[in-house]
Amino acid sequence: MAYGSTIAAISTPSGKGGVAIIRVSGDDALRIAASVFFPKNKSSLLDASPRMQIYGDIISRGEYIDDGMATFFRAPFSYTGENTVEISCHGGILVSRAVLEALLVAGAMPAEAGEFTKRAFINGKLSLTEAEAIGNLLDAKSREQMKLSALTSRERLSSHIEKIRTALTELLSSIFARIDYPDEDLGDFTNEESVERLFNIKEAIESLLATYPTGRAISEGIPTVICGKTNVGKSTLYNAILGEDAAIVTDIEGTTRDVLTREVPLGRVMLRLSDTAGVRGYEMADAVEKIGIERTRVAISASELIIAVFDSSRAADAEDRELISLLSQANGAKIAVLNKCDCERRFDSGILGDVFSDVIEICAKSNEVAAVGALKRMVEGLFTDEKITVGEQAVISSARQNAALSRARDFVNAAILAFQSGEYQDAAASEVERALGAIAEIDGRSVSEEVVSDIFSKFCVGK
Repeated sequence: MAYGSTIAAISTPSGKGGVAIIRVSGDDALRIAASVFFPKNKSSLLDASPRMQIYGDIISRGEYIDDGMATFFRAPFSYTGENTVEISCHGGILVSRAVLEALLVAGAMPAEAGEFTKRAFINGKLSLTEAEAIGNLLDAKSREQMKLSALTSRERLSSHIEKIRTALTELLSSIFARIDYPDEDLGDFTNEESVERLFNIKEAIESLLATYPTGRAISEGIPTVICGKTNVGKSTLYNAILGEDAAIVTDIEGTTRDVLTREVPLGRVMLRLSDTAGVRGYEMADAVEKIGIERTRVAISASELIIAVFDSSRAADAEDRELISLLSQANGAKIAVLNKCDCERRFDSGILGDVFSDVIEICAKSNEVAAVGALKRMVEGLFTDEKITVGEQAVISSARQNAALSRARDFVNAAILAFQSGEYQDAAASEVERALGAIAEIDGRSVSEEVVSDIFSKFCVGK
């Protein structure tokens, strides 16, 4: 990206609406906007007061396009940290595109995906952690995801990371002072005090790392598969969790032939939920069903949560035992669901053995609310920490953050060992420097262009 250029994009969704907003950002934003926006009071937009909305006409090469409002934000007091103009016009597809085209003709460049937020990051308006959270907020599909990415959550996480960075910086300064002037008794901390501070820093890092399983379950979601024999109620349960008839349900065995996958919140946890073809002997399946069964096996092996459905109204048979044997070799957490509990119980749960983390009895068809509620409580218990309140404390949610913090913890441990083993302070200083570098990767103070580009490539154009 050429960061000296001025960019423009439509920042509201495409379609018919009351208002569309076109954003212009860069050194030349005001001049470019002033060449197409003409205030009704006959003044020039160049004379506009910052953060004051002005009503006027939008005209390009002598052709009237629309009337609307323009607001100028002077650098650095804007979202991007650059001169920015936002033009609001009527929310039609053609009219908003016409306004954007007028700005491009006047000299603006089309913004790339996430370029406004990337400029905010480069100009120091946002840390990389905050920018990631904004991207997650745009994609949020649950209230927990919204809370995890909200401003208060971003601020708490940034504050926690900044405290760790400051503590490491102060400690490193003290160690260097003692190394450079060994006879002057300089440095704020003795070796014993340095070790104590390192343990405090380690505790602060580990408290953040402990939030990752919960943050990941909420943000990225858990790959989950519903499996079982044919006609045990898998698709009925799948529909109940989704809250809609996404899968066809009939009394005919083998109705589901392929893997159906959707993202759906279940309580605090986001599930990447797959409904699968019934697992049964190949000799009973036709060619298409055999493909579905193979895909079911692949989905089971790739899932972190396996919901195995059994028909409690039928006695266990060889196919049930084969499925349990298959699941005993899978790595994911496993929940056994005994469906159709409103019927006479014939299924012997003793055959489940110790393969499953939990066993619940439900009736997915006649009592969807109770069935989903029971499953929700069980899944939340497996993948989230009830002591963590999203929105009220710092929570990490990305693999990148978790990896950087894990490296920082390892370097801090190495620094502690260097002190405790009586090695030269240079060794401890080197490990603290590495820990500081790992922390700097989290907020973007030290991170590769490849990582930054990957993060912002997931944003939409206009943000």
